[in-house]
Amino acid sequence: MSTLARTATATLFAATVAAAGLVAGGAHAAENEKCFGVAKAGQNDCQTANSSCAGTSTVDGQKDAWLFVPAGTCAKLAGGSATPGE
Repeated sequence: MSTLARTATATLFAATVAAAGLVAGGAHAAENEKCFGVAKAGQNDCQTANSSCAGTSTVDGQKDAWLFVPAGTCAKLAGGSATPGE
């Protein structure tokens, strides 16, 4: 599987998990963590280093854009990081 395909699969998984978290008790629950570098363009949960609003990331996998995911999930995602990249 190509890197692009792995990243796309991981991003889709992260978005699905994040959506499930919203339904199951809120996006900001204590059992969730920020995961940088996995959001699709325009799908980040909050601000980035260059913008102040959710949904403003400009490219897939933008290193400073993040999603809330269940704790422990980020380390399992291709491109996922608990800290913003450059």
